[in-house]
Amino acid sequence: MKSSLKFAALTLALSLPFAAQAHKAWLQPSQTVLAGNNPWVTVDAAVSNDLFYFNHVPLRLDSLAITAPDGSQVAPQNSATGKYRSVFDVELKQSGTYRIGVVNQSVIGQWEENGQLKRWRGTPAAFATEVPKNAKNLQVSQSVMRVETFVTNGSPNETALKPSGQGLEMVPLTHPNDLFAGEPAKFRLQIDGKPAAGLDVEVVRGGTRYRNAQDEVKVKTDAQGEFIVTWPEAGMYWLEATTQDDKTSVPQARQRRLAYVATLEVLPQ
Repeated sequence: MKSSLKFAALTLALSLPFAAQAHKAWLQPSQTVLAGNNPWVTVDAAVSNDLFYFNHVPLRLDSLAITAPDGSQVAPQNSATGKYRSVFDVELKQSGTYRIGVVNQSVIGQWEENGQLKRWRGTPAAFATEVPKNAKNLQVSQSVMRVETFVTNGSPNETALKPSGQGLEMVPLTHPNDLFAGEPAKFRLQIDGKPAAGLDVEVVRGGTRYRNAQDEVKVKTDAQGEFIVTWPEAGMYWLEATTQDDKTSVPQARQRRLAYVATLEVLPQ
């Protein structure tokens, strides 16, 4: 009886949306708008309780991708992962806009074996070989989480901003490095390349450690997946949207959980 209750509880946990999780994943560059001959930025990567402070766990960099203004991939430099954060440098050799992102695709499975609960987490590729094919009461959930930020050296361009057409993505209709306090900015959310209508979007300014309230801004995407944010003041902002569907790439998974996160810098007018 106890085993069945625990199994039911874990099944419920697998079905909870990302929004139910208190911790926030993020990438924060030292600055987002630069000009000069081969400037650098340092990026902090963490999962924390407060924005943007290191007080929970580091964001792992295994799936880090840096897209240069010409669309090529750039390797990070001086990467390190500590107790509370990961950190890396990016040399901006090209003029234009860089997209810096971590995309984590994972599968969570749980089953009963000899009266005990077993739980597994890994990549979709590893699932087929590491989880027993005849597992009893197997429950499987797939997740795709994209965490991004944007940096521009000199004049902005849009080559690196093109979506991949996979998972939940944001298409900036206002350039993400051209954001100013008091001005509206427009974006589009897409799922597998198609407009994501009716999604809730939450926007929170950093420095929550020193506020009694989150002061979040909440908007919803329209029929074209588009939404508008008017920034109340300058600062670093954390933007998140989550959803779920049944379009899994693992046959045993009944649902796919999707999350998108971006760190955006809003400048004073």
